[in-house]
Formats: sequence, structure tokens, C-alpha cells
Amino acid sequence: MRIWLLAVGRLKAGPEQALVRQYAGRITWSIETREVEEKRRLSAVEMREREGTLLLSALPERATAVALDPRGKSLTSEAFAAQIARWRGDGVADLAFLIGGADGLADTVRSQAGLVLSLGPMTWPHLLVRGMLLEQLYRAQQILAGHPYHRG
Repeated sequence: MRIWLLAVGRLKAGPEQALVRQYAGRITWSIETREVEEKRRLSAVEMREREGTLLLSALPERATAVALDPRGKSLTSEAFAAQIARWRGDGVADLAFLIGGADGLADTVRSQAGLVLSLGPMTWPHLLVRGMLLEQLYRAQQILAGHPYHRG
């Protein structure tokens, strides 16, 4: 299975990038990243819609899309691992996680996602979300392998 991170914004050198590299390096699934960015100054509504269009255009054909949104479904780490196992068992070859920008995700992105997932009710910086997601993907990998990394 190939994991795609489709994200608004460019991840620059710094602690967020170090965190992303740390967890991406531990994951045995193939990890691909596509970053999109709109440089024009637009209203928040226009920006959210434009970024949504860019994210959906970056979505690999036939990929299962997971939109990250605080209004989405909250899963325990075990339930997240079980969902990944179901996708893998169903033959999902490409699993794409869509991370919006500072103004969130457009409704069109959420409506096209197979799952809208929340990392919790708090608002997280969109650049930090990548590292948090990759840690949970690594944790899911370890849960599915029966490794003691997860002690939840």
C-alpha cells in the first residue's frame, strides 16, 4: 500500500520537517508527498475553495481519500490501525490523506473523501499535522505487526 500526504503549504526546514522525516523513515509503506499552494491573496472562503481544488487535483487516480478535519470521526489508535487493515484487505493500493491550509478544508474535499478523520477537537497547525499523522501511521503499522511500540 502506498500512503500519500496531500498537503497545503510547503514544509520548510525546521522541527516540523524533522518530525516528518523521523516518522516517515520508520514506516515500511511507501510514503509520497504532494504539496499544493495558492500564492494569490484571496478571502478565506476563496482560499479554502481554491486549496480544495488543488488538493483534489493532486489526488492519485483511484486513491482512497481521507480528509483530515476536526469535525471528522475520532478514532482510537487501535481503530485507526483496524481501518488501515480493512483498506489493505480490500486491496486499496493508494491511501491519500488530505491536509488543508490555515482556513481548513473545502466542503468539496470532505464530500469526496471516503473518511473524514479528526485528530481531536483541538485546532492544530497544518504543518504540525503531518508529523502527528505520520506518527499515527507508524503506530498503526506497529499495532498491526504486534510490536510493543503501542502500549495504549
